Parts: sequence; structure tokens; C-alpha cells
Amino acid sequence: MITQNSRPISPHVQIYRLPLTALLSITHRMTGVVLSFGALLMVWILASVAAGPESYASVYSHLHAWYGQIFLLGFTFALYFHFCHGVRHLFWDIGWGFELDTADRNAILTLAFAVALTLVTWLVALMAG
Repeated sequence: MITQNSRPISPHVQIYRLPLTALLSITHRMTGVVLSFGALLMVWILASVAAGPESYASVYSHLHAWYGQIFLLGFTFALYFHFCHGVRHLFWDIGWGFELDTADRNAILTLAFAVALTLVTWLVALMAG
């Protein structure tokens, strides 16, 4: 949008880039939503186990399909990311890590730990059979 003196409104939406901490804040909220769907999935799994082997076999076939594996991988990442970002917030609650360079470094560490924990979890699960 151009003002009367032909200058763009600041920050200009075409060149403005959200800081990493803002992107992680948005991601934290989205992973909370994914975790809610994962909780519903857990209820479905437990209800099918209680209903008997035929019912669980149906759920099992969905979990082992490609879309089930993708959801489980995303759920695992969401769980670890939400946890790591929550730990980051605990440090903020005690007043540590508000400096810009520290906040950026901790944002990268949050992502790195979430990815690493996800990979380790899936590697252990695959090796366990």
C-alpha cells in the first residue's frame, strides 16, 4: 500500500522477513495442534486394542501405510520440538537468553535437538524391528 507521499508502509511486506524466534513461536503453536491430533490418534489406538484383535488390525494397517508413517514421523518431530521449545521458554522464564545472539543460537539448537531426537527415536524403532 502506498501512502500519499508515495512511500511504502514500514515494514514493507514484500521485503520483511520474520526473525527465527518468531517463526519458531508460530511452529510451537502448530506443533501443539499436531500433538492434539496425536492424542486423538492415541485414543483411537487404545480403543481399538480394547475392542479386540480385529479392530486393532484395522488401525495397524493405517499406521503402517505410507500416510500413517508420515503422520507418525511428523508427530514425533512435533513432540520433540514442542518439548525443546518448552525448555527454551523455561530458561526465558528465569530471565536467561533474551540477548539477540543468544536467542538466535538457542533457536537453532532447539531445531537441531528436535531433529536429532526424532532421528534417534526412528532409528531405534527401526532397529528394534
